[in-house]
Amino acid sequence: MLSERYYVYIMTNKNNRVLYIGMTNNMARRMAEHKNGVTDGFTRRYNIHKLVYFEEYAHPQEAIKREKELKDFSREKKMDLIKQRNPSFEEIFYPLL
Repeated sequence: MLSERYYVYIMTNKNNRVLYIGMTNNMARRMAEHKNGVTDGFTRRYNIHKLVYFEEYAHPQEAIKREKELKDFSREKKMDLIKQRNPSFEEIFYPLL
């Protein structure tokens, strides 16, 4: 039996001006939802389609805690976090990692 995985992720728009932080237990499905604008809301309104950062967790409580922590970061701190792993803000194509 495969263990469930949980993801905290950061997405942006094509100009890297707007950041969105989310959490999911199915990254491929969630990325497809964002890219296809399936639901009304922030990501659809601001054309947020580019995955630039993610972290993986074994327990949902850890992912939820981290998501809240990241949302409290200043914009500068969020940008620095992304730049540590993805300095050029290239789009990460999940699940092709």
